[in-house]
Amino acid sequence: MYQDNRRFDFHALGKEIKRKREAKGWTQEYLAQLVDRTPRSIMYIENRGQHPSLNTFYQLVTLLEISVDQFFYPVSESGTSDCRRHIDVLLSTMDERELTIIAATADGLKKARETVEV
Repeated sequence: MYQDNRRFDFHALGKEIKRKREAKGWTQEYLAQLVDRTPRSIMYIENRGQHPSLNTFYQLVTLLEISVDQFFYPVSESGTSDCRRHIDVLLSTMDERELTIIAATADGLKKARETVEV
């Protein structure tokens, strides 16, 4: 019988949790209160790559607005560049008004490129 022995390395996601938490100006203590954990458990997740429970994981990534695709499907598997993944993460945090501006900018860039190629 085949058994899949792969194990998710949580270090990169832990660093992203720390980065997003600090960007919001939150302390480990504050985040720990929000997810009903101890500050030490948040420290272990951020710095040691400790695996949280699924519920804690869900709370962390939704509170901090972290797209986990980049961690579960790295470039080597998805074929997506780091820059494109970064842009995708940024886009996922924007509201409809901001996305309309981005779409108009992209359309403008495309039209400018087409006029140069002609």
